[in-house]
Amino acid sequence: MPKEAKLHQQEPQTPQQVIQPRIGVGALIENEQGEVLLVYRNRAPEKDTWSVPGGKVDLYERLEDAVIREVKEEVDLSIRVDALLGTAETIDESKGEHWISVLYKTSVAQGTARNMEEGGAIGDVRWFPASSLPDNLACFAEPVLLEWKSKYSRE
Repeated sequence: MPKEAKLHQQEPQTPQQVIQPRIGVGALIENEQGEVLLVYRNRAPEKDTWSVPGGKVDLYERLEDAVIREVKEEVDLSIRVDALLGTAETIDESKGEHWISVLYKTSVAQGTARNMEEGGAIGDVRWFPASSLPDNLACFAEPVLLEWKSKYSRE
């Protein structure tokens, strides 16, 4: 008697089980002294690295609104979005993570940078001149930060 082919049936998945790319935003914030603001990441993805402020885009939120909100939430600055710098993609299959990040060049409109997530996602907040960027940069932010640094090396 021939065996019947059976279709592989999967259990229904909840939205939490479906792994899809997530959208993030980041802000390269430059002050009047020509320094860039970086945050030290206490949590994954890219724990223990220096990164530009930013985070996840909420459902139905515009990208520029998301970067403005994330910067306010993380470092208490009001910013102006000056230009789109580009995109970055971070994939870690072992952790089931896939991020697409949109990075913006921004400037301070109002406020003084301070850590709004102390003891949480952010361990430190600091301004860095181009000549003193830390070595342990988050991989999604590293290309735009190195491009920013090279701009100052040419001047």
